[in-house]
Amino acid sequence: MPEVAPAHASTSTPLPTRELATSQPSRVGLAGVATMTGSGLSNQIGAAIGSLAFPVIGPVGVVAVRQYVAAVVLFAVGRPRLREFTWRQWWPVLLLAVVFGTMNLSLYTAIDRVGLGLAVTLEFLGPLSIALAATRRRVDACCALIAVAGVVTLMRPRPSADYPGMGLGLLAAACWGSYILLNRTVGRRIPGAQGPAAAAGASALMFLPVGIAVAVRHPPTLTAAGCAVAAGVLSSAVPYLADLFTLRRVPAPAFGLFMSVNPVLAAVVGWIGLGQRLGWAEWAGIGAVVTANALSILTAQD
Repeated sequence: MPEVAPAHASTSTPLPTRELATSQPSRVGLAGVATMTGSGLSNQIGAAIGSLAFPVIGPVGVVAVRQYVAAVVLFAVGRPRLREFTWRQWWPVLLLAVVFGTMNLSLYTAIDRVGLGLAVTLEFLGPLSIALAATRRRVDACCALIAVAGVVTLMRPRPSADYPGMGLGLLAAACWGSYILLNRTVGRRIPGAQGPAAAAGASALMFLPVGIAVAVRHPPTLTAAGCAVAAGVLSSAVPYLADLFTLRRVPAPAFGLFMSVNPVLAAVVGWIGLGQRLGWAEWAGIGAVVTANALSILTAQD
């Protein structure tokens, strides 16, 4: 579940894997493996905990709270000088804020309808598509075919198929791809983490009336509010800070490769934590998407 991050870093929303890949090998220390594992698990566990609040405040309420938490964290880290921004800097920031909110809302609504594992796998097609579109290698064409086969398997016609939910997962993927391109623009025009922090703040402001409306119409219980806040902390604050640490110590290819397992982590967390069991076809589809991304990174060239 992505949150806005600096253009030079990656949280649960990495830059395209092709940009992450380099030909310079480097050792991945135990601390790096621990932080990558912790970041991935925190992200997916946060989403699972947040889904427990859906019956009370719905995905919209959970996303609103998550936007607030992300804004607090990124403002504390980025400390944007908003008065110094020009319109040339503001317009991609505002677009990024809209994409950020739409991405999380569509993803959490998809989770509510089709489950954590399938929703995250479909969303992962966003950065994978950006990465594969950046090159013209034959191996990437093969990776694209593998990913398409996985998607066809996941979205095959069957009585229980929830196509609106799957469509929301694909919308989240399109938003993630747009996020990557916009974040690149913001990173070029605004130094440090000021741009992403401003985008997170703007997105939180957009969700402020939404959060108030949800609270008035569906007063949150203490448990639901706690789950929503936990989702914001575990899926925004923890991955952001963990990945800042990781990217200073782990080579980019290793980081990008590890990001590939997030759909698997989501499926496992959904299975164990929420009882969302997947059949062999769903696991095969998830495996195909993960394999496509991993193969693309492992064979990347300068």
